[in-house]
Amino acid sequence: MSTLRALPMSLLLTAAPLVAQSAPASQQGLGGPAVPGVCLLSREAIFANAKAGKAATARLQQLAEQAQAEVDTLRKPVETEVQALQAEAAKLSPEQRRTREQALAPRLKAVQDKTQHSIREIDATRAKAMARIAAALQPVIAKVYTAKNCGLLIDRNTVLGGNLNNDLTAAAVAALDGTMDTISFDREVLPAQNPAPAR
Repeated sequence: MSTLRALPMSLLLTAAPLVAQSAPASQQGLGGPAVPGVCLLSREAIFANAKAGKAATARLQQLAEQAQAEVDTLRKPVETEVQALQAEAAKLSPEQRRTREQALAPRLKAVQDKTQHSIREIDATRAKAMARIAAALQPVIAKVYTAKNCGLLIDRNTVLGGNLNNDLTAAAVAALDGTMDTISFDREVLPAQNPAPAR
């Protein structure tokens, strides 16, 4: 019988920032002349540094902690029973042990199901928050792109080196902060997934 030691997968892992931190704009480039009309942008750095992105990350952390607490409330009593069964296993007959394991199995599954459901809800919440910020960001990027007279926009994270003077990231962060300085949302509520019928 498997124990709960591996459960639940930490929901806090799913509350990581909306996107990973990217290299700072002041990274060492290879130098050279700025290429007119070629501009750079890091969407990841915008999400990580804009006020709305930071607010979303903090809120996701809070929601993940609440979800983890819900799972822990369900998990701890079951884990205690599993540990008690393991401690008494030597005194029990194989039939008694099997009976107690079978009685615990549905409760173990309920904890696993709750954990997976909570992870899906936090993931859905993150995706929705990121989509809201991305929707607000798109016109901001267009505005700074036009203001800088760009003709080509390249993802800064794919550039190996060169002159990074045409990096629009900081301007986009400042412009986004001016239009969306925070974000609020609640945890998405997803319907419970019914297990597939046994065949």
